[in-house]
Amino acid sequence: MTTSSSSQPQPQSSHNTPANGAREAAEQLFELGFELPSDSPQVDPVDQVDPPEVDEEGLIVEPEAEDFDTPAPAPDDRDPEWYKDAVFYEVLVRSFYDPDGNGSGSLQGLKEKLDYLQWLGVDCLWIPPFYDSPLRDGGYDIRNFREILPEFGTVDDFVELVDQAHRRGLRVITDLVMNHTSDQHPWFQESRRDPEGPYGDFYVWGDDPELYKEARVIFIDTEDSNWSFDPVRKQYFWHRFFSHQPDLNYDNPDVQEAMLDVMRFWLDLGLDGFRLDAVPYLFEREGTNGENLPETHDFLKRCRALVDEEYPGRILLAEANQWPADVVEYFGEPTIGDECHMAFHFPLMPRIFMAARQQSRTPIEDILAHTPDIPESAQWGIFLRNHDELTLEMVSEQERTYMYEQFATDPRMRANVGIRRRLAPLLDGDRNQLELFHALLLSLPGSPVLYYGDEIGMGDNIWLPDRDGVRTPMQWSSDRNGGFSTAEPERLYLPAIQNDRFGYLQVNVDNQMHQHNSLLNWVRNLIHVRKNYRAFGVGDYRPVDSANETVLSYLREYEGQTVLCINNLSERPQPVELDLSEFAGYTPQELSGGEVFPQITDKPWVVTLAPHGFFWFELKKPGAAK
Repeated sequence: MTTSSSSQPQPQSSHNTPANGAREAAEQLFELGFELPSDSPQVDPVDQVDPPEVDEEGLIVEPEAEDFDTPAPAPDDRDPEWYKDAVFYEVLVRSFYDPDGNGSGSLQGLKEKLDYLQWLGVDCLWIPPFYDSPLRDGGYDIRNFREILPEFGTVDDFVELVDQAHRRGLRVITDLVMNHTSDQHPWFQESRRDPEGPYGDFYVWGDDPELYKEARVIFIDTEDSNWSFDPVRKQYFWHRFFSHQPDLNYDNPDVQEAMLDVMRFWLDLGLDGFRLDAVPYLFEREGTNGENLPETHDFLKRCRALVDEEYPGRILLAEANQWPADVVEYFGEPTIGDECHMAFHFPLMPRIFMAARQQSRTPIEDILAHTPDIPESAQWGIFLRNHDELTLEMVSEQERTYMYEQFATDPRMRANVGIRRRLAPLLDGDRNQLELFHALLLSLPGSPVLYYGDEIGMGDNIWLPDRDGVRTPMQWSSDRNGGFSTAEPERLYLPAIQNDRFGYLQVNVDNQMHQHNSLLNWVRNLIHVRKNYRAFGVGDYRPVDSANETVLSYLREYEGQTVLCINNLSERPQPVELDLSEFAGYTPQELSGGEVFPQITDKPWVVTLAPHGFFWFELKKPGAAK
């Protein structure tokens, strides 16, 4: 929800927009033999799309779930709120593993690496769009909701992936772009061709491009209006994002039913849920900004009812880059939580970086203090990095300038309203900070979402356009192309990282799996420690104050289990005194190594932390410590 407060800047979309210098970077890559998709349309989309197969009523013939095999059921932990304890792992199909040597990852390649993900200890894979698409917006421009991009595989390959994931105790969710489609989608082609046909009202058409003028233009770098004229239908169509992404008309009941059927299709094939992309913009109303409208929440309640009634145990995860007080609306009614099961906590992420650089706990404590309570069944999703830029939309202008000065001194490191860098380069590859950030990710309230490659400290490539710099091939070994593909390097969808610090010769899974003290083994160990303590996933969060501003301390509490987390945000050793007198007689026992620390008394409890160090303690009742 857009706010007028000066301390709360208006949100901007996390969709793709061309980054500054993208064209120059593309030209450099072309000279090296890499071919990247153009930012602009080449021909009218009517010339690119074959007419769809239709039935006698003029309806497009769609594949049905019963046309495919049924995968193994999801892991049976008998807990419909499994997502609260889960560790999520975002993995891009194209980026993970190429088993065929064609230069691009595939569903088969992801399936072949499931054993690694099971070994790592994650619980649920989040896969960004793999649907058929012209790829003008990273797959978020969907050409067909029920087909898979051919270079990724087939629907049968997807079913086999879900089957094998479930057999290993892993769940799978994917993105569902609800707001719009590609202009090459058969629905749009039929809508522009036949205004009176069954798809004529599937999109938002109009004769007046001044309608809904209160709705902001999100991609101000590339679009000067939310309306574009279509020469075939001779009307304007509405788009909140790129002009090649026409918005669906959710005032049409047939559109709502069609999208619910899309959900059923993939859920019938075993999918464990959806991340709902761009959900604030589903409806348009004159005199409003077209965001977070009541009608949007009404439709999301229909989506939740479908999941709860027909697919219990599946989840909906909202992508709404807004302030926490606004995002809580996407959980639904406070007492029952009848919309999304989860929502990302976008404002927390940049404040973790600010807190570490300022060596002050205040940014983290402030945003958590302004985070409202959520329904009992709901959960936040928290993250450090993902496939987009490190978004700076939910910070003040002063904070944004500070972040650019600290973490993106080179303009090529910036994209849209954010920073297009991976975690390890953002932290200068500092091992202590990498450990601290993962400790925060795995212990702050919410379910953690790891980004592929961050567990080994992968780097980025600021010379690539837009967000491609953080979507480079996974580095499996020191072999050719980092073990990602046997293709000639110039055939890769993007070049592998080869610099001296973060290149695949230095940073890869194979090397780190065989090094006991590697970052990979350290992250894996911390994930497994977290799994032993439900307080991290479902427990209450309670800050513990101290006079040392550089130390962030808090309790995670659940059914008699109390975990004390102490984090040093400073680059220097720090002592801290904590008032734990309510736990007098308890003994702190460190979670990872089991070391027992001095018993708590009525006096301040003192501990010293290493630079960027942290402790996780279970507070054991008298006589319970081992």
